[in-house]
Amino acid sequence: MRPAEARRLFGAARVARLATTSASGEPHIVPFTFAMDGDLIYSAVDAKPKSTTNLKRLRNIRENPNVTALADHYSDDWSSLWWVRADGQAQVIEDPDDMARPLRLLAGRYTQYVASPPGGPVIVIQVDRWTGWSAT
Repeated sequence: MRPAEARRLFGAARVARLATTSASGEPHIVPFTFAMDGDLIYSAVDAKPKSTTNLKRLRNIRENPNVTALADHYSDDWSSLWWVRADGQAQVIEDPDDMARPLRLLAGRYTQYVASPPGGPVIVIQVDRWTGWSAT
């Protein structure tokens, strides 16, 4: 799959999975909502219930910025299957001015964020490599 097609499919997905790794090599993967701007993927810590605001994904990114995001489509019609992986470098943004544009993009994609804007912080992933596969 060509990178442009991988980026298009990823951007059309409503949810993806974010994989991070701690400094000691412990993997961690969670589903996440996101918005894109070219090769940048944004996600924010939002108001959905969490056991803590000191999220493992944020700690991992601060320790090891190498991340992978994965989006996929499953169907019982296996001819329509696909997956896309975005590998890149992530950082955690906490400055309100720097978070403003990503939060607007997220609100434009998810109506829930219009009524209840995420408080942040924001994760930004600079994608270095798009890869993927499709059955067709």
